[in-house]
Amino acid sequence: MPTVKELDRSDSLAHFKKEFYRTEGQLYMDGNSLGLMSKRAENRLNELMDSWKIHAIDGWTEGENPWFTLAEDMSARIAPLVGAHAHEVMVTGSITSNIHQMLSTLFRPTPDRSVILVDELNFPSDIYAVESHLRLRGLEPETAMRKVKSTDGYTLEMADILQELREDVAVLLLPSVLYRSGQLLPLREITEAAHAKGILVGFDLAHSIGAMPHELHECGVDFAVWCHYKYMNSGPGGTGGLYIHERHHHLSPGNAGWFGSEKTKQFDMDHQFTKAQGAGAYQVGTPNIFSMAPLLGSIELFEEAGIDSIRKKSLELTRLLRQLAAEHIPELQDVTPKADEERGGHIAFAHPEAARICKALKQAEVVPDFRAPNIIRLAPIAFYTSYSDVEEMVSRLKNIMANELYKNFSNERNVVA
Repeated sequence: MPTVKELDRSDSLAHFKKEFYRTEGQLYMDGNSLGLMSKRAENRLNELMDSWKIHAIDGWTEGENPWFTLAEDMSARIAPLVGAHAHEVMVTGSITSNIHQMLSTLFRPTPDRSVILVDELNFPSDIYAVESHLRLRGLEPETAMRKVKSTDGYTLEMADILQELREDVAVLLLPSVLYRSGQLLPLREITEAAHAKGILVGFDLAHSIGAMPHELHECGVDFAVWCHYKYMNSGPGGTGGLYIHERHHHLSPGNAGWFGSEKTKQFDMDHQFTKAQGAGAYQVGTPNIFSMAPLLGSIELFEEAGIDSIRKKSLELTRLLRQLAAEHIPELQDVTPKADEERGGHIAFAHPEAARICKALKQAEVVPDFRAPNIIRLAPIAFYTSYSDVEEMVSRLKNIMANELYKNFSNERNVVA
């Protein structure tokens, strides 16, 4: 097996590290929650601010990146990252607002088929959105929302998912990668099984987009939603994205808005809504130009690096991390699936003192991510993490555990971790 130094020397993505703003001496392992700022992202934001300064209202149609078509232009460049046609993707909204849009558009409950199937490990925001949507439809979440159970509290078994695909399920909404454990679900197999039962399938790609390639169109996935501020490095609260398979494009948006109009008719000011032909129809309000701007710079980096190369290095980094942790810190319980094809871009460790350990790591200039009640998430990001960084991070963590430095901190979680 190559040494860490040899891996660094042969790293084809190493030069991207200088593209990002980093704190000297700090090891940032939380890019699965918020990616670091890149210089390209900063430059594109400044450029779009300048377009406002220079062009004022004419910025909608003038300048290097006219605002009127900016979302569509960016969407076409995001589409390859999720394995979709350009007209199936839209940079818009947030995960929560896009879930509401997709359910409003696609969820057609009947007396015999009115259940939305989710899972008990999903991020709370998705559950809140489903519950509130069901209430708006006059349905009670207690009966119209069902959760796939986890046998170990960290991962989902395919057999348990299949068992819940009953005749009364209308929509299945799952994460592509579970935020808690880093488990990557088999999207194709799940989609095929659900479709065989007449169930629509949607995925939340929050913890997979930017970390690995996808094949949403080829797999036949009906819809997907995601954010861009994790692995995609678009900045806090950056505009999200949605995918809707072209076979559904005839449907009017459940939540119609001005920017969902056909572009050539948008300024006719007609009270009769004329929907756009593709995923653009499922936009609602005016694009948040400055929230989208950093993503322009980030897209450039992904196009240069290639998502396959990013995935290859990400797997190597996480493989190294778990190997070193198993060797030097066996008291940490690795709860991420072992196989490469079954994990995303981070490794999750369970420990009863997880909150204290994360605080000690921060004091040691390592930025981890704590998830209640007992999870330490560590995400070495392909763009700005070296193999030596992973080795050094494990060394600092080993020192914390061996000398019980975490006992200097409370195990109470912070409001923002």
